[in-house]
Amino acid sequence: MSQPSVALLVVSHDGSRWLPTVLEGIRSQTVAPTRVVAIDTGSKDESPQLLREALGELHVVKSSTTFPEAVDLGLELLRDDPAGWLWILHDDSTPDPRALEWLLTAAEADPSFDILGPKLREWPSLRRLLELGVTISGTGRRETGLERGEYDQGQHNDVRTVLAVNTAGMLIRREALERLGGFDPQLPMFGNDIDLGWRAARAGMRTMVVPDAVVFHAEAAHRGARRTPLTGRHTHYQERRAALYTLLVNARARALPFQVVRLFFGTLLRMVGFLLVRSVGEALDELAALLNVYVRPGPVLAARRARRALDVADPREVRRLLAPPWLPYRHGLDFVGDVAGALTNQASDVAERRRAAAAERDPASFAARRQAEIEAGDAYDGDAILRDTGVVARFLTNPVALLLAVVVIALLVATRTAFGTVVGGGLSPTPDGAGHWWRLIVESWHPIGQGSEVPAPPYLLPLALLATLLAGNPDLAVTAVLVLAPPVALWGAWRLLRVVGRLLSIKGSPRWLVLWGATSYALVPLVAGAWGDGRLGPVVAAATLPWAAHAALGFADPVADRRWRAGWRSGLLLALIVAFTPVAWLFCVVLAGVVLLAARFLVRGGGMLGDRSVWGPPAVALGVPVVLFAAWWLPALLHGAGHGLLLDAGIPPTPAPSGWGLALGRLPDLGAPWWLGLVLPVLAVVALVPARTRVPVLVCWVVGLVAAAVALVLSLVTFNLGAETSPAATSFLLVLVQGAAVVAIVIGAQGALVGLRGPLRAAAAGLAIVALVVPLGGLAWAVAGDHGALGDAPPADVPAYMLQAAAEGPEHGILVLHGSVAAGVRYSVVRGDGVTLGEDEILALTPEDTGFSTLVQEFVSRPDQHTVDGLAAAGIQYVVQPAPSDPAVSAAIDAASGVTQASAQRRSTRAWQLGTEPSADALQGSTSWLHVALVAVELVGLIAVIVQCAPTVERRRKA
Repeated sequence: MSQPSVALLVVSHDGSRWLPTVLEGIRSQTVAPTRVVAIDTGSKDESPQLLREALGELHVVKSSTTFPEAVDLGLELLRDDPAGWLWILHDDSTPDPRALEWLLTAAEADPSFDILGPKLREWPSLRRLLELGVTISGTGRRETGLERGEYDQGQHNDVRTVLAVNTAGMLIRREALERLGGFDPQLPMFGNDIDLGWRAARAGMRTMVVPDAVVFHAEAAHRGARRTPLTGRHTHYQERRAALYTLLVNARARALPFQVVRLFFGTLLRMVGFLLVRSVGEALDELAALLNVYVRPGPVLAARRARRALDVADPREVRRLLAPPWLPYRHGLDFVGDVAGALTNQASDVAERRRAAAAERDPASFAARRQAEIEAGDAYDGDAILRDTGVVARFLTNPVALLLAVVVIALLVATRTAFGTVVGGGLSPTPDGAGHWWRLIVESWHPIGQGSEVPAPPYLLPLALLATLLAGNPDLAVTAVLVLAPPVALWGAWRLLRVVGRLLSIKGSPRWLVLWGATSYALVPLVAGAWGDGRLGPVVAAATLPWAAHAALGFADPVADRRWRAGWRSGLLLALIVAFTPVAWLFCVVLAGVVLLAARFLVRGGGMLGDRSVWGPPAVALGVPVVLFAAWWLPALLHGAGHGLLLDAGIPPTPAPSGWGLALGRLPDLGAPWWLGLVLPVLAVVALVPARTRVPVLVCWVVGLVAAAVALVLSLVTFNLGAETSPAATSFLLVLVQGAAVVAIVIGAQGALVGLRGPLRAAAAGLAIVALVVPLGGLAWAVAGDHGALGDAPPADVPAYMLQAAAEGPEHGILVLHGSVAAGVRYSVVRGDGVTLGEDEILALTPEDTGFSTLVQEFVSRPDQHTVDGLAAAGIQYVVQPAPSDPAVSAAIDAASGVTQASAQRRSTRAWQLGTEPSADALQGSTSWLHVALVAVELVGLIAVIVQCAPTVERRRKA
């Protein structure tokens, strides 16, 4: 029986690197095509010459010719040819010698099939499977049903019906292709095979994959090995646009609205996924593809009308050929697994890479030392081989793990005061919802007090983000910060001390020593009194500092890409610290200067300092907070609130430790007994004794001394905040000094434990007992009871009904008078529900309104109707003088016209209501578009920095 006639169409563009093999594959076919036509789309290499010499019939067209146009041209050239089948090959797809024979044999065996496709294997690997038919998921993903990197072992050799086959090696009835109208011109490069197969299925035609027929495909355009005018630099954009278009033009009419909405939100979700793995280009391509298809609905509607004319098949039969609806969710789980795997791989410490370097330098010595450690049972816990016992059994038999769990529980018990609504000390009440914080961040004019242009403090952004994630509950956000900060500090210190120990030796620090150091550090904000006074600055700084230091170790990584990523991560963590304690940035600048100066003297020639990948990451880390918080520090400087750059989060005045307080880790009049703090500085001095670890201990001392020097300079600075003064904040420096001491002690102990004999071992045992005073005494003091003012709500000076009236609008203000005529009268203005967290700093940093102060002075000394009208015009409705009220002030106000007495909820508290209606325009302010632009830059910059910090799981394809 004679084989049916077949015409071969070869489409080429700059394929000279593959064409010799492809042409050899065509010549070696056991069944030769009756005619061969080649279409070259403006190649700039030797492709036209190769095709002309091998095939003879060649037609060269312009480079902008699309694949559908090239196929249409081939059909036009074959108009008078009797061939009933068309076999299509790309210039990067070489057929097995029997490929065409197997395709024609299958076509003869079952004449009901109109489109047949071969098994595609990867070229040049030859054994890896690419496709055995293809379909599409509801999210537009090209589905092959194969595992990633699956090899061909004959496991998919069944002939079966599929939705579509790749155009590389496709055998199609010429009549069927003409009936379908050829390939869609709206799909110039990608996706035209799936669209053709989908249309064929709707028209009642059948598509079959023939696994015995094999074609090797290089996928040059898909892998980026070849760029054409049709793909440019954005291959992903073209592929995604093709997928969206194919889904929308072929979806059922009743499912189209759902598909439009699903693809819109699915694209946004995919963009987030790409950003999380630092594939910014792909994320932008996703957005561009969505806009291209959605903004121009005309081509989609025209294509849908054309396809309706072909519909003859049962829709249920077509749906069976599509990917199952649950498949995208499985891919989502796979993506989460990929991200988790990337995070695990990226979290390999610098010490691990140091080990590899040591092994490479001296493999025999490294292996011998490692084996000796394992045999001696001294191997580090993270490297020990897991026994066959269960996790619970390992936990219960590990004393360090048990002690660590006890420490975590004790820390949670010590922070029990923070559960629920928490206020007191330096912590103001939280607002009703996270939206209040977001409004403060965006506003350039705040209707609080007498109005203020001072920007919201930067720590409101992380608090607002956290509260938004916690169902918009600010109370829960503050509770989470206060409760989780000590365990997070413990965890971060544990990781940092592990890495530091393994940088010094392969064995690392003993686990009990790491536990001592991590516990001692986690207790710093508690025993210092910062936690008990509700000072979020040192609390958050203590929790974040070890993570930032761990990230900064990446500056010494031998790989430049990891150094840059360390810069972004350090910058993000530094920005979080700076948001709560701005002095941290000043310290980092000073420390960077000291390090740079030391490097100039110690590094011979200074050649490394000229490498941008060496100094660039630290510079990025210092620059990130400046850019992210430009919406805060720039308006603060412009509106006379620059001193806020040296104050911590919370109600001023900021407690500042003295010199002794800095060394002992205590804030003035707060914290645990001072004698508990003597142990750390004494042990830090002793840590200088072991010679083998003296250099790293000296590094810790340098960090601590630089912090002490900065604190000394800042102790000379005080700020006038209206009726009171506040010193510059140095609580972060206290945390840093204590942290440097802990690290120095752990390093020194690690060096001292090597080779101790006789009296030295006894001395070390004595020091260990003394050292236990730090964590045990600190935990006992913290757990014993409530320390500080946190949890003590301030007395309600303003009656509740006045606060309810004030909540109706900013013009219903309440003037609160404190003090006496003899000692001086101070005032504050309450609006809304009262001063909340974030607003307290805005009010404290707002320059005094001298005009309003003069008005208040006249009101308490010689009030008249003019003064009352002035207060009403300034948005004041009530006046309150909390107990104990000054009779002289009360008598003066009682005698004023236009003022009536109002009820007060506490004895000795006086209250009045102004008879003049307050002005609704009292607190109208203009919007600063500069501030709005800076906030937008802050949010976009935050996303960009997070993207730069994220690990990369992008699978880069190589031709």
